[in-house]
Amino acid sequence: MAEQVAIGLLGLGTVGSGVVRMVNNHQEELQHKVGCKVIVEKVLVQDLEKERRISPEPDWLTVTPEDVLNNPRIDVVVEVMGGIELAKQYILQALRNKKHVITANKDLMALHGAELLKTAADNGCDLFYEASVAGGIPIIRTIKEGLASDRITKMMGIVNGTTNYILTKMDKQQLSFHDVLAEAQMLGFAEADPASDVEGYDAARKMAILATLGFSMDIHLDDVNVKGITGVTKEDIDYARQFGYTMKLIGNARKDDGKVEVSVEPTLLPDSHPLSSVNNEYNAVYVYGEAVGETMFFGPGAGELPTATSIVSDLVAVIRNMRLGVNGKNDVAPQYEKQLKSLDEIHGKFYYRLHIKDEAGTFSVLTSLFAENGVSLEKLLQKPIAKEGTAEVVIVTHSTTKHHDQLIYSQLAQSDAVFDIKSHYRVEGVSA
Repeated sequence: MAEQVAIGLLGLGTVGSGVVRMVNNHQEELQHKVGCKVIVEKVLVQDLEKERRISPEPDWLTVTPEDVLNNPRIDVVVEVMGGIELAKQYILQALRNKKHVITANKDLMALHGAELLKTAADNGCDLFYEASVAGGIPIIRTIKEGLASDRITKMMGIVNGTTNYILTKMDKQQLSFHDVLAEAQMLGFAEADPASDVEGYDAARKMAILATLGFSMDIHLDDVNVKGITGVTKEDIDYARQFGYTMKLIGNARKDDGKVEVSVEPTLLPDSHPLSSVNNEYNAVYVYGEAVGETMFFGPGAGELPTATSIVSDLVAVIRNMRLGVNGKNDVAPQYEKQLKSLDEIHGKFYYRLHIKDEAGTFSVLTSLFAENGVSLEKLLQKPIAKEGTAEVVIVTHSTTKHHDQLIYSQLAQSDAVFDIKSHYRVEGVSA
């Protein structure tokens, strides 16, 4: 084993700065864990003159990718630049040059993870990506190693800090979605273009990664049913609270009889559920195993040092593998052929908020419509609203199939008794 291991970084933004800070400040602990010194050799940046969060050594910075990717002194490349196509190109080049790679790039891993992992294995290299899901929470390593002997049947969680921050503020401070989004952008919790977060795509990429690992199936982003939080209103959150629920954007992955469903959608959780108490920008993932039962992993989902912690943990794992001579042997190809559930095989309870005609016979029409589809009602609430001749009705169904839920939604939309379907969400578990 060499007396030192050199790393090269692709990017020196928030997370890259955190990695450099941890490598420099935790050098004594790192040497104790891996048995050698760890140094930063080169860092690829776009602008050499830019003011930075840290003070890099004069000879670290470069604007030439080859100074990192083709550098014979560099053992491990850390990709924290973001993006997809260019990051993929750089990672493939690094792997083909027999350099181990650590990435925090969830978008890249969700779309091209299988190709990159195969390239890593073909070249005897490690490709680790713990930081791509849930920031500082070691959920990927837990699934791959800690629960490797178990059969995971369900994973559900809050895996996007921006949306959790928004829903928390809407709930606790009675603010509108747009008001909280503006505040989150001002504080740096949300991007100037927040679509990836608030439309659910960021969470969907993470759930595709978790489902692939947890179920040992090749789950693609297109396999995830996605619905964001842009339609969630204060009224929905208030009604949820009255019924004993809390609104969260939940990533859900379930496996039954060899078939899986993966979704990201606003969900009403019972107030007693542990995920209901996860607030602000924090993340949490609930994992169910046949042997272990229920486990939950909670922590900061983003940020300079939490994410850097996951990256440096991967770095420790890579160097230990180097000492043992087992690099490139960690990842196993998916064991099972992908089988997705049909709509008839997906079960759940559902929340509807309707504006209906405020006249005799309307309730009979509604209850008949649900009954004809074999769906009973668990909760029902009616309130008059200012608009003359209109009432607001909120319904939570008993468990039914997604197929019947879609039939009911379509029939409600066409019914003369219904002016508008204001909201429609999934409901998890039993309320208090």
